[in-house]
Amino acid sequence: MTKKKILVLSDHPLSPSGVGTQTKYMIEALLKTGRYQFICLGGAIKHHDYRPVKVEGWGNDWIIYPVDGYGNHEVIRSLLQKEKPDALWFMTDPRFYEWLWEIENEVRVNVPMMYYHVWDNFPYPHFNAKYYKSNDMVVCISKVTHEILQNVAPETNSCYLPHAVHSNIFKPASTPEEIAKVAEVKEAIFEKSSMKNPNKKIFFWNNRNARRKQSGTLIWWFKEWLDKVGHEKATLLMHTDARDPHGQDLPHLIQQLGIEDGQVLISTNKISQEEMANFYKASDFTINISDAEGFGLATLESLSCGSPIIVNMTGGLQEQVTNGTEWFGWGIQPSSKSVIGSLQVPYIYEDRIAQEDFEKMLSKALKLPKKRYETMAAAGRQHVLENYNFEDYESSWVQIMDDFIEKNGSWENRKNYESWSLMEVA
Repeated sequence: MTKKKILVLSDHPLSPSGVGTQTKYMIEALLKTGRYQFICLGGAIKHHDYRPVKVEGWGNDWIIYPVDGYGNHEVIRSLLQKEKPDALWFMTDPRFYEWLWEIENEVRVNVPMMYYHVWDNFPYPHFNAKYYKSNDMVVCISKVTHEILQNVAPETNSCYLPHAVHSNIFKPASTPEEIAKVAEVKEAIFEKSSMKNPNKKIFFWNNRNARRKQSGTLIWWFKEWLDKVGHEKATLLMHTDARDPHGQDLPHLIQQLGIEDGQVLISTNKISQEEMANFYKASDFTINISDAEGFGLATLESLSCGSPIIVNMTGGLQEQVTNGTEWFGWGIQPSSKSVIGSLQVPYIYEDRIAQEDFEKMLSKALKLPKKRYETMAAAGRQHVLENYNFEDYESSWVQIMDDFIEKNGSWENRKNYESWSLMEVA
């Protein structure tokens, strides 16, 4: 049996970004069938070596080509000629692939294109319609994203498939060994504070240090809240790049705010998923107040570990924090919207929450009775198992890709696509 070969454009699938992680999960699900191979462009990170890499354990079935950005015309043309993939699959913001749409007629005439769509915001981005229509299939990560797609390009084949997490890795501590490890992590956090309080709450933030993620705002607001309730009451643990050209110099901000006694701690080391799970389990709550968030993988991982979340009610975050009946933390309704844009993206709303509303949620978390906390934590875990379980995610991707390949074909048996051409006018 000849394996189907998929060309992938995305964040580097071995990078820790949400896009990279979900790309890795999708690829692994299809590799397990024994019927697929993958060639990936490892984008969105800095490279020290541009030679192709075979992913350990998969040999020739999974090869990554390091590229700057997300690729370009010539890279795609070369790989199409050399590898003759059966389909092209890509993920993240459509504006990163403007160059791809320029050669759509070269690509789609031979291979079908599938887009895993992360755009999450209103108003409806009708300027993206040309991108959506240039795909044989669009898979959407959230209900918000699917609603957008159905309004902007209703004729485009689409479906809804949210992200998922490994619930056997991201899980509450249950064995004596797991409980002891979490206690060790929590103790290490407490030891970095000069204000000893065994009952203090730990709030966790796991994100990129980028403007829309509101890393600096979070530190400032957290400090002002501590000024009111007491600096010994809580610690904010942030796992991120301390300094980022797209964000802020967080250590400098902490210094300027005068909170160097363990009120805010920054973890920058690259850690395994198991170690990350221990951070969630050692923390009482995980925070995400991003102005715009397609999905927010960290909060889903937190829920899976039994740690409730505090989030901005935007994008996929609002689907995680509540199922419409139960709440698995607190969702903060945006108090305002900011319109931003560029030549590439004429407009997009950013959902902004108010400092007052955020501080109210922190105070609620601080005072939450133990019994209510345990109920909320258990319900959040169950929410993940029922709606974002990994088994359904893997089987769905296999079914989607199998149907996609069968329906659209490629190269000699390409179906359902008519190449456009210029009409000569005398």
